[in-house]
Amino acid sequence: MPTSQIPVITIDGPTASGKGTVAHRVADQLGFHYLDSGALYRLTALSALRRETDLADEHALAKLAEHLHCSFQGGDIILSHENVTDAIRAEEVGNTASKIATFPAVRHALTGLQLSFRKAPGLVADGRDMGSVIFPHAPLKVFLTASVQARAERRYKQLIDKGFSANMQDLLVDLQARDDRDTNRTIAPLAPAEGALVLDTSEMNADQAVEQVLAWYAAVAK
Repeated sequence: MPTSQIPVITIDGPTASGKGTVAHRVADQLGFHYLDSGALYRLTALSALRRETDLADEHALAKLAEHLHCSFQGGDIILSHENVTDAIRAEEVGNTASKIATFPAVRHALTGLQLSFRKAPGLVADGRDMGSVIFPHAPLKVFLTASVQARAERRYKQLIDKGFSANMQDLLVDLQARDDRDTNRTIAPLAPAEGALVLDTSEMNADQAVEQVLAWYAAVAK
């Protein structure tokens, strides 16, 4: 099957909207491959922090992004043979990822890697610009969102469950700052892609969100 004919479902949205959980479960249900594009920026951020790379040096950061050796194995994220699934979820890594994602050279460096995940029988890709930039011709594009309060509560629970310390007020401020950076950046700002279906999960659980996305895909796959 030509790569251009391999089906893709894109699920974009702001931090802690639940897109990762929903995308992963939709991929499992359909037997599709899964791409967590945000993890690629977090992996770049983690590499930069570990190497003490100047976070204002766009060229150096892009070089790190270009040479990432990573893979998704089940629910685990591997970087150069190390399981960094939990390490990349630390708040410092997330904040750094949000900042370096504003650099055009970093985004360009990761584009080819993201496109390489498109393999038969299909792909579910989650992120912030999957439907608008990386896979603009995907047959189903979803924009998953939720109120900042709902997202902060989810993020708080996620961090506590993983053993990280967290403060609800700090999380609210952090999410609002990330939203502002993501929506106002010059390159690939966070916004629903053309033709995307918007799903507000503020009052929904993951099962309901997954069910809705699968129903939408069933309709376009006929």
